[in-house]
Amino acid sequence: MTRIGQAVILLHAGDREEARNRLGEIWSEIGEEGDGLHRCTLAHYLADAQDDPGDELAWDLRALTAAEGLADRPREAVRAFYPQLHLSLAADYVKLRRPEAARVHLARARAATGALSDDGYGNGVRAAIARLEQRLATEPGQGPRPFPEQSP
Repeated sequence: MTRIGQAVILLHAGDREEARNRLGEIWSEIGEEGDGLHRCTLAHYLADAQDDPGDELAWDLRALTAAEGLADRPREAVRAFYPQLHLSLAADYVKLRRPEAARVHLARARAATGALSDDGYGNGVRAAIARLEQRLATEPGQGPRPFPEQSP
């Protein structure tokens, strides 16, 4: 976790490429069968280090899958991951112009907020959920987007 934390510091300092490289090295070391908490944390931050929204979505989905496999951890601790994980997925789907998928994960994030503490982190996640809900509610074309006409 120390090495993950060091890479996250780089990420937050704006060195996405170096953070992505370091996190990727750790992911290669622990692999798909590594500790679920490490995989969840790594995948979550690897998502944040991606430049391509599709890659970001893939890593956030890995983070959610890893969290779902944390049956050996205290239930309350694992439940606290879900609001942020679903919020991240909702944001990914917004970037990919998939508002319905975004709304599904945003609803799941909102439903999971009962597991958050009344502290800076919990309040920040709730505020981010509210901001994304507002953004989706006010975006033009909330309904299904029409397919472009096909040329003959």
